Amino acid sequence: MDLAAPAPPHRWGLGAFLAVEAVYLVSALALAVLLRRAGASSVVPVALGVALPTALAAGCALAVTLLRGNGPRADLSIHGTWRGVGVGLLFGVAGLLVTIPASVLWLSIVGDDVTSAAGDVFGDLRGTWAGALLVFAVVVVIAPVCEEILFRGLLWGAVAQRWGRWVALGVTTVVFAVAHLEWQRAPLLLIIGLPIGLARLYGGTLIASMVAHAVANLLPGLVLMLAVAGVTPAA
Repeated sequence: MDLAAPAPPHRWGLGAFLAVEAVYLVSALALAVLLRRAGASSVVPVALGVALPTALAAGCALAVTLLRGNGPRADLSIHGTWRGVGVGLLFGVAGLLVTIPASVLWLSIVGDDVTSAAGDVFGDLRGTWAGALLVFAVVVVIAPVCEEILFRGLLWGAVAQRWGRWVALGVTTVVFAVAHLEWQRAPLLLIIGLPIGLARLYGGTLIASMVAHAVANLLPGLVLMLAVAGVTPAA
């Protein structure tokens, strides 16, 4: 349950989330075009090209709460507690116990040649350990923090204010899966997203879902880091 005192209703809703998502899509497309035209194929520019649109969208989400609400702490429940961290770790590890077998089953159905979007972007890149650590940071830290601000923060707040937290859990889980635009992985992303949403619900803070999301991304982040560093072959 939410532990923070109830804040006054904010003056933003689903329109704010859609606008922020548009910022993400436009900036991601623009950076992809620029990188393609520049012929960038090294780790650092590609990693920045992945991280910057998400970070920009998250920054816009925070700005929305400052301009039209009560600030990110109140509107997005960004307040750190050890309980929130613990709940995030609990649901993150529990989620792995479900998602790892689900991933194996998914691969047996769709084939081993189908990878995630992150695997498609980073899997064939090779670089130094500094570049490999940057990829790890993008996958395990930057993406979970920024995506949670968008989905279990801004979207959750818009839905929960009108229809309640359980509806917010369902809506954000589905939108999280669809927004990745990985249609073959969408059922798997639903399974991955549910424990993250439950961490948000029971942790009472966005920190809980950020931690759960980071745990969910930990194994893929390690695999990609080792592949970029040349320690293991590309997945």
